[in-house]
Amino acid sequence: MSNKKKLSVKQSEDLIKELKVRFEKNLIRHKDIEWTKLQKKLESNPEKLWSLNEMERTGGEPDVVGFDKKTGEYIFFDCSIETPKDRRSLCYDRKALDTRKENKPKNSAIDMAIEMGIDLLTEEQYKELQSLGNFDTKTSSWLLTPANIRDLGGALFADFRYNTVFIYHNGAESYYAVRGFRGFLRV
Repeated sequence: MSNKKKLSVKQSEDLIKELKVRFEKNLIRHKDIEWTKLQKKLESNPEKLWSLNEMERTGGEPDVVGFDKKTGEYIFFDCSIETPKDRRSLCYDRKALDTRKENKPKNSAIDMAIEMGIDLLTEEQYKELQSLGNFDTKTSSWLLTPANIRDLGGALFADFRYNTVFIYHNGAESYYAVRGFRGFLRV
């Protein structure tokens, strides 16, 4: 593992403290998960801790939302009320970015997620997130888009309005100041 994707001891400790505070404030998101077991798992996975720090650094406020009994992995979602602040104004992927002739965004959602070591939420995961609270009431988030839609130039995004989760489509090359992306990570 490169040092680039490893936190210092202090950074790791600070992040774990922040995650613990969020964990304790939002117990409804993880009813059957014990913090002590989760903390041990975090401490033994420094590269995943680095990715969680990237989620935190870019405004995602990651929190554990589940545990996969088959794989023994904890599942983290970005749980910021609005789409993460430092992940907005992005088109969907590299192909869309390369297609734009002018007024290109700084990056794409897929490329940024890869750099961070996370994945975009799927439509199903986004709906699961929305069952835990009201997210994206003023913003929207790109979703992992099925190949059959992407091959035709489209991409999916979602938001929460009128007490309803809306899943929409847009050209993958589009980008807006109020649209970003939410990620997930397995630890």
